[in-house]
Amino acid sequence: MNYKEKYELWLKSDKLDPALRRELEEIKDDDNAIRARFEKTLAFGTAGLRDKLGAGCGRMNVHTVRQATQGLSKWILDIGGQDKGVAIAYDSRNFSAEFALESARVLCANGIKTYLFDALRPTPELSFAVRYLHCVSGIVITASHNSKEYNGYKVYGEDGGQLPPDHASVVADAIKCIDIFDGVKLMDPAEAQEKGLLTYIGEDIDAPYIEKVYEQSIDKEVIPRVADDFSIVYTPIHGSGNKLVRRILDKCGMKNVIVVKEQEQPDGNFPTVETPNPENREVFTIAMELARANDSDLIIGTDPDSDRVGIVVRNNDGEYVTLTGNQTGVLLSEYILSMRRAKGLMPENPVLIKTVVTTEMLRPVAAEYGVELMEVLTGFKFIGEKIKEFEEDGNKKNYVFGFEESYGYLSGTYVRDKDAVVASMLITEMAAYYKEKGMTLYDAMEALYKKYGTFCEGVRNFYFTGLDGSAKIAAIIERLRTKAPDSLAGIPVKAVRDYSTGVIKYTDGSEAPTNQLINNMIYFELAGSGCSGWVAVRPSGTEPKIKFYFGYSEADRATAKSKLEEIMTDVINAAGIE
Repeated sequence: MNYKEKYELWLKSDKLDPALRRELEEIKDDDNAIRARFEKTLAFGTAGLRDKLGAGCGRMNVHTVRQATQGLSKWILDIGGQDKGVAIAYDSRNFSAEFALESARVLCANGIKTYLFDALRPTPELSFAVRYLHCVSGIVITASHNSKEYNGYKVYGEDGGQLPPDHASVVADAIKCIDIFDGVKLMDPAEAQEKGLLTYIGEDIDAPYIEKVYEQSIDKEVIPRVADDFSIVYTPIHGSGNKLVRRILDKCGMKNVIVVKEQEQPDGNFPTVETPNPENREVFTIAMELARANDSDLIIGTDPDSDRVGIVVRNNDGEYVTLTGNQTGVLLSEYILSMRRAKGLMPENPVLIKTVVTTEMLRPVAAEYGVELMEVLTGFKFIGEKIKEFEEDGNKKNYVFGFEESYGYLSGTYVRDKDAVVASMLITEMAAYYKEKGMTLYDAMEALYKKYGTFCEGVRNFYFTGLDGSAKIAAIIERLRTKAPDSLAGIPVKAVRDYSTGVIKYTDGSEAPTNQLINNMIYFELAGSGCSGWVAVRPSGTEPKIKFYFGYSEADRATAKSKLEEIMTDVINAAGIE
């Protein structure tokens, strides 16, 4: 069936949502608009669904959400998990609450016990709820830090981690067999409650979740000791972190938390920012003005579903500067490991976990504290899988901390996804610890560079929208795969890791396995005299873009920064991007 036939099929359905029907009628003479909505069908991957909101089988709407949930229901019924139930959470995005309710209606109509949060909640709390309630699965409606045009549907397994690939493929196959209009079951929420199939949850999950977050605090006295003279500015960036981040900071003894009022209330249009991503400095513009006015020590910002956190600190000139996800992660790693060792809290066989594209600076940090460092593919789900693996292996290894460069951190095993609530608490605690020493987090980062050496990192994103966007991204990856550069910035390429084949090819002709799952990523290892560097290139799994990650280490800071820029320029040229 071609895209025009799909368009007509939707228009003819008497079950089509009225608002979506109006949208389709408005584009009846716009072939490109029809193609954009119907040429592809939303693919259910390991992270579920994510795309722009709108009508069509290639967009996020009530029908694609219902169809996905019907497919998930089939899998749950096939494995006999209906009595264990499914937990559902949602963030502040447009239609998040509606999609969550529609998911619940489908699950209940299929006889599956459903726990629906009574208001928006952070994604990590959904992971916690799945584990706490012993559910078979979980759903969270969010598109994380994407722009306002997007929404998404993420599915979790019974361990609280994102649904693993083998289960996700079964769900995906089930979805393909379901008629999007006539193959979906629905139940009225009132009837579902009457039958005991639908239960609303809220404070009964919030309280134990907050207790578990608080357990991750290492020095519970340091914040109270400096609280009178310690001030932070916090922004939830119109998202779901507001209540729980403030709740945990209050529990830790913070007296002076100033909230950015313009960004406090949930709003799926994100009116004060272009994109609600704490990786972008501009989301902190209002917060920095507020911090200057109040002489605050620190700024913290969480994304719409509160699984990522960004921070702004004061430098030696008193100016507010952003730290990268890598810098924050290294600071937290050093703080957690040093405090655990000092307090005798380091477990046996401790492990730090980072993703492939995360800073190499973590290697000397791990070595300093005798902690094993593990590396996994990009995506926090792979860190969650390692935590599960450790538990199933009888805790021969013990997870201490993990992070990814894209501002996601997790301390503890009470959830299986990155958690901005616990990260906000630990960042605040860490800042208080250094404040007591007369240092800012900027000072602390400079001290770590002196201790471990200078490590510079960078990320460049290139967007390719439109119907041929995916093809352009695929062509860039293939060009780098088949015509890999011999050197970058004058530094020889020592090896090329192709994660699509699982093979590392060295310049001496030898080969080795990547020991990682198949993934569409190219990684260049650079090696020169007194320096080291790397480049990774991969398509985004959630947006129409290709990402370039860079890292370079050398003793001299100015040289390192200059070389990193050269590496960036050379590899982008080699990729054929103008």
